[in-house]
Amino acid sequence: MTQTEWENEMCIKILELIQNELYVDFRYLDVAISALTLTPNDSLRSTATDGISFFFPPEQILRVFRSNPLFLNRAVLHSVFHCIFRHLWIRGSRDPDLWNLSCDIAVEWIIDSFKKKSVKRALSGIRTNIYNDFRQYKIPITAANIYRYLLPDIADNPDRLNQLMIEFFTDDHRFWPKKPSTSPSTAKAGQSWDKISRRMEQELNLRGDDSASGIDAMKTQIKEGKSRRSYKDFLRKFTVLKEELHCDYDEFDLNYYSYGLRLYKNMPLIEPLESREVTKISEFVIVIDTSYSTNGPLVQKFLEETFQIIQERDSFFHKSQIRIIQCDNQVHSDTIIKEQRDIPKLLHNFELIGGGGTDFRPAFSYINKLLENGEFQNLKGVLYFTDGKGIYPAKRPPYETAFLFLGEEEHPVVPAWAMKLILHEEDL
Repeated sequence: MTQTEWENEMCIKILELIQNELYVDFRYLDVAISALTLTPNDSLRSTATDGISFFFPPEQILRVFRSNPLFLNRAVLHSVFHCIFRHLWIRGSRDPDLWNLSCDIAVEWIIDSFKKKSVKRALSGIRTNIYNDFRQYKIPITAANIYRYLLPDIADNPDRLNQLMIEFFTDDHRFWPKKPSTSPSTAKAGQSWDKISRRMEQELNLRGDDSASGIDAMKTQIKEGKSRRSYKDFLRKFTVLKEELHCDYDEFDLNYYSYGLRLYKNMPLIEPLESREVTKISEFVIVIDTSYSTNGPLVQKFLEETFQIIQERDSFFHKSQIRIIQCDNQVHSDTIIKEQRDIPKLLHNFELIGGGGTDFRPAFSYINKLLENGEFQNLKGVLYFTDGKGIYPAKRPPYETAFLFLGEEEHPVVPAWAMKLILHEEDL
């Protein structure tokens, strides 16, 4: 065994020992703690993760384990929490440096709130002050809220960013995916951590913990991760299962096909199926609230985000229909999207029409008339993008409806028959 192999083996044993120690104090993290593959990486000066592996520099691990093993306990838990809260996958269009700092502060605040021997340490003056600010201004401890809180302060004082980055630095974020949707392995890792987060949330609800503030913050962060992915989930609700003319190679056995060609020359024993069942967009409606309080560029961002998600998933059937309706207290326009090539034209020429009060009823009356006139064959639902209060229909419509609100302020309660999602500007 070489020196390098020995060091790697010793480091893995040390990290496994740390995982066991953390498991004793945090039973609800049983699956999460061991979910990352321990992987040596000599190019690093600190630990790191990509949602799949926990990378570590062997020399650094051995040195720190001798002098400050508590730091390693916190470093392992730090990376695990990044994954649980889906920090790697939900940055969106936020500034990378400030987002990384916000994620580190959110995770460190939670770890600092625990009274467990395996992670407890004395707080510095900087940490104490910023935690007190969060409490004073009632800032929910999530990465997104911390980002919004720090943004104006950092813009006026760049040195403040460096000071906080040094104070809260624990791990290297270089392996965090820049565009999660373009990497199948990264997307799969995100889905795995979705499941782990849901399981952990159930454990928290069942068991609880004596560190109430930390547990509450963990639940809040898990919910934030859910809301970030809920928009895509909403779009999935408007898909339908249909047969599409396309060779289904997943159900095709190449062995029988090749054997037939060898045995009978030009006659295969089996041919690929000529159709397959797929889940895609067939028909749904997006209603844009164009009342006087609506922000035009924000609507543009919302449409761009929506169609980007749809196109990423290859979600259009050959015959599809998406209608973009603009409405304040009356319907002003109705644009029909039937093919993917219609999308760029819509976005390029889009103009907001309206400026009156907010009333949701005219849009639903208009959609119901379209249904009566046979304009829809299988309408799956309506997304209603709005930023304010309005008058809701008295009766439940014969299709699913989701109201999408913007911002942090308190939003009205929607009817029991409707879904509700709150979006933040940086999410778009």
